[in-house]
Amino acid sequence: MNKRMLSSQTPRSYSYFKKGIKGDHILEVILIIIALITLLPIYYLVNTTVRTPEQVIASPFGFPTQLDFSGYVRAWNMMNYPNVFKNNFIIAVVSVSGVILLSSMAAYAFARRPGKLFNWIFVSILIGVIMPYQVATIQLFRVLTNLHLTDTLLGVILVEIFVSVPFNVFLIKNFINSVPIQLEESAYIDGAGVWKTFWRITFPLLQPVIATLAVLDSLSVWNDFFTPLLILQTRAKGVILLEVNRNVGQFQTDWTSFFPMMILGVAPLVILYLFMQKFIVEGVSTGAVKG
Repeated sequence: MNKRMLSSQTPRSYSYFKKGIKGDHILEVILIIIALITLLPIYYLVNTTVRTPEQVIASPFGFPTQLDFSGYVRAWNMMNYPNVFKNNFIIAVVSVSGVILLSSMAAYAFARRPGKLFNWIFVSILIGVIMPYQVATIQLFRVLTNLHLTDTLLGVILVEIFVSVPFNVFLIKNFINSVPIQLEESAYIDGAGVWKTFWRITFPLLQPVIATLAVLDSLSVWNDFFTPLLILQTRAKGVILLEVNRNVGQFQTDWTSFFPMMILGVAPLVILYLFMQKFIVEGVSTGAVKG
């Protein structure tokens, strides 16, 4: 009886298995088509940078008959790339370091010091996640002017730090809540204070979320156009995106110079992401969104 039941069910289960394989193949084809559509603008961008204007006009999506890297040389010189890269690098490194330090210490206080006062302060900080700082542009510019921080990298760095702190505090606090408090209590018993306990016990355990936020903050600061546009005024203090924007004319745009500028601006971020993508996945999967 059991053999008959198994023999009668086997063809049906095989048909379901076969349908599942067909469904997977169809899904793979759809995903490949979506990937190709997504890569098409990237292909056009990179392809245009290694072709002459005549080749681009004759065949926008065609393969280059002869590689031409003069656009990169021209973009390098027009942007004064070493100088703007240095400014971008200083702003990004100092801003991200300041955001990580301030956010981690603030999040530790909110996570380990419960009470109405700390809750109210935490809620007030979270308002910065909801409300964009651009709504207070005039007041912000007045403050920076009174502090003599306009046209300085320090002014950009301070704005980038305080704009990024709320979101970082929110994520780090949730991650700290998942860290066993018994580890800190053991440190207290051994005579460690709050400062030593945080830096020796808690902060090393925040590596996944710290790495994730470091990459996300680096992308945000590097790609920020509005803050440098608001604060920086001279080309000596300029950043990459400001130089790219200067290439956009009122009546026409030199695309053969514009696209290489974009590649030069994005290349450091691509390299950073390739080295840090493992930490991003680890941070998200092991607690960056824990509550």
